[in-house]
Amino acid sequence: MSALERLIRPKSVAIIGASADAGKLTGRPLAFLQKYGYGNEIFPVNPRYPSIAGYPCFPDIRSLPHAPDVAIVLVGSARVPEAVRDLGAIGAGAAIVLAGGFGESGADGMARQQALKSAAGDMRLLGPNTIGLVNLSDGIALSASAALQSSQAVPGSIALVSQSGGILGALLSRAEAQGVGFSKLIATGNEADIDVADLVDYLIDDSATQVIALYLEGLRKPMQFRQAAQRAAQAGKSIVAFKVGRSESGSRAASSHTGALAGSDDVYDALFRQLGIIRALQFSDLLDIPLALSSGRRLKGRRIAVVTSTGGAASLVADAAGLAGFETPAPDPITAERLKALNIPDAVLDRNPIDVTLAGVKSEYFRGVLDGVLESPSYDAVAVILGSSSITEPEIVGVPLRDCFARTDKPIVTFASPHAPQAIRHLNLSGIPTFAAPEACATAFSAMRRMHDKSSPLVSAPAVPLPVGADVRSMLRPGPLNEYESKALFAKFGVPVTREACVTTPEEAVPAALNLGGNIVIKILSRDVLHKSDVGGVAVDISPGDAAATCRRMADAFSAATSRTPEGFLIQELVSGGVELILGFKDDKQLGPSILLGMGGIAAELYKDTAVRLAPLSRRDAEEMINELKSAPLLRGFRGRPVADVDALIEAMLAFSAMVSLIGNDLLEAEINPLFVLPRGNGVKAGDGVVVVADADIKGRV
Repeated sequence: MSALERLIRPKSVAIIGASADAGKLTGRPLAFLQKYGYGNEIFPVNPRYPSIAGYPCFPDIRSLPHAPDVAIVLVGSARVPEAVRDLGAIGAGAAIVLAGGFGESGADGMARQQALKSAAGDMRLLGPNTIGLVNLSDGIALSASAALQSSQAVPGSIALVSQSGGILGALLSRAEAQGVGFSKLIATGNEADIDVADLVDYLIDDSATQVIALYLEGLRKPMQFRQAAQRAAQAGKSIVAFKVGRSESGSRAASSHTGALAGSDDVYDALFRQLGIIRALQFSDLLDIPLALSSGRRLKGRRIAVVTSTGGAASLVADAAGLAGFETPAPDPITAERLKALNIPDAVLDRNPIDVTLAGVKSEYFRGVLDGVLESPSYDAVAVILGSSSITEPEIVGVPLRDCFARTDKPIVTFASPHAPQAIRHLNLSGIPTFAAPEACATAFSAMRRMHDKSSPLVSAPAVPLPVGADVRSMLRPGPLNEYESKALFAKFGVPVTREACVTTPEEAVPAALNLGGNIVIKILSRDVLHKSDVGGVAVDISPGDAAATCRRMADAFSAATSRTPEGFLIQELVSGGVELILGFKDDKQLGPSILLGMGGIAAELYKDTAVRLAPLSRRDAEEMINELKSAPLLRGFRGRPVADVDALIEAMLAFSAMVSLIGNDLLEAEINPLFVLPRGNGVKAGDGVVVVADADIKGRV
């Protein structure tokens, strides 16, 4: 029996600091174990009581008859380390630590948390600062959450892992009211030991769990989380995640545009996309989406039938579906004739929404309409609107709904138009996803559609750190590289760059320009000023004969603006006819290196048309990033433009990603802007570049 199995399905439970008063926090765990029918060994520990609720009470941990599978530690934070040390010494499987005052309270608290982890030894820890867990599949409540006092949680196939105990309680109470069932509810707290990744990995093999819902504040073990999520996808288990902190960009001052464009939330969004995780954008989605997916239905198309007895509510659902990209076509002629043959008085059955009117809210009529649309080739799913009349007599609609649901594999969702919590709960307990908001129907359909479309995510395995050759290592001079040095590094890894020459004086510019042929671009070279256009350091479409004079003017303007002398001049071919993109790298503090692709040029930060993925990229990642850009039509021949060389762009993205992965921590920033994507067959060219290589001084400044 694994340590996590002993934690979640224990055969014996010790309650350290138990109270005989079930109204107190320290008295709740034993009361909850009894409430949910736990039938195995319970060991209360408290020297003040000879027994509690009929169970012998032990004076201390070392007096227990044997090591428990799990212990709930209810003592104050000052006494927690001693209790945990004693539990580890007798061989307990795991400890659940409720007390706060550890890592969440600052540096001193983090030191106490590290000491707590050391005290546990090989014993696993849930918490500290957790409200515990509830295993509804097996009737085991190991929690002190007050939400369990006022409700009777419903068993189901959704597992919830929350980094907040309060949120777990909030979702539990909401779910109970709506008839949403859970298999497991686990609050991870400070995650001194057991974290979200560990629990996702455990729940993949839990036969009672079909959908895993996550409330996340951050990830402490991102690599392990990625591995667990990939395994979940392979096992066919859906993950739905709600990540707080979307409004905080998390970006730092940076030399490149990428640092400003790729905020921390963008990187989390990229991680979820790569792993096939559905992101809940609203808090209510964290119940609604798992509820929809737990029905086991997958949406094979985008055509929705809306069946209603009330027109206004149907319009709300149809509108929400349309905004989410779904269609609400009218019934095909055969289906329309079948519906009309039901002879429902005043019904409008040849349009969509399909309005059965109040007369149609009779079991035989309603069953006939549902059968007609579910068997129709015109529709992939059905949304049913419950009006006031169906709420007053819920079984008139409920019975045919359940019968039709059982006879089809098409998704059916229900929207209760009036406030009808009992009807919603009743239908959800029957297995039919039912919602209190019209938008939730569209959200549910979107999730079911995505699960149908999703194959196992082709996430690249983490790059094995390979030795970087001496020739590359010599290019990694600590600090910012100038443009010429940066592009030389890109070229070393296979990213095509513009033809160019580096010169030190204006006089050398003329023969260099003549050698390139045609008009040219001239740039100031400087390691200290990387955005040269801001200080007059870029001149475009210069004839070779004007090269020397242009260099002199640029040097004077540069020196006046920066009080610095340029290192030299870059004489570069003039590239035209390409689409300008930005390709960059950012190292996220939590999740690691990410790659950004977006509209490039000087307006990159203005338009913020970007796509992000975690490095290393797979080919599928690169293709998806390109397709996500709003400016992607420019690559496909928009309004007569030539079709761009997308294949070459993908190869450049993979080469850039390989550079990031192989150089690793030595790379602070890297960016190509613009990356010219030329017409098909002509490849791509890096037109400018920024690289910042790490050293001790730079790490201290960024």
